Amino acid sequence: MLVHEVMNSHVVYANQTESAARAARLLSRHNIGAVPVLGEKGKLRGIVTDRDIVLRCIALENDPGTTPLRDVMSRCVVTASPEEDLESAVKKMTDAQVRRLPVVDSGRLVGMLSISDLAKNAGCTELSAQALSGVTSNMRRL
Repeated sequence: MLVHEVMNSHVVYANQTESAARAARLLSRHNIGAVPVLGEKGKLRGIVTDRDIVLRCIALENDPGTTPLRDVMSRCVVTASPEEDLESAVKKMTDAQVRRLPVVDSGRLVGMLSISDLAKNAGCTELSAQALSGVTSNMRRL
């Protein structure tokens, strides 16, 4: 099975010049865990989570209403290709300890693949369990 067969192609995203507060509202409104951050011509530049906003903005006593996402986003983003095999994408999730992968084609965001996308697909039960186990493995050590 390939990534494009399971990914969600309806992606909520933000521009790198938008504020951390706007990203926080998107996370809350859409009940999602991460927002891909785009730059010029729709190119993926990073990803931001609620944790990024707290640690890189609020904890530093910066104003989320005026702090641009480019200042708080994670820049080293692991991605998948739409034509990539799901097993390869799950290995990337496990290795990077992430629950979601932006899906990129020629640098442009075309979807998101998450553990919940795998869990919802009847043909991916084993991959979903593998991804969840791999991503949460470091939590057992805490």
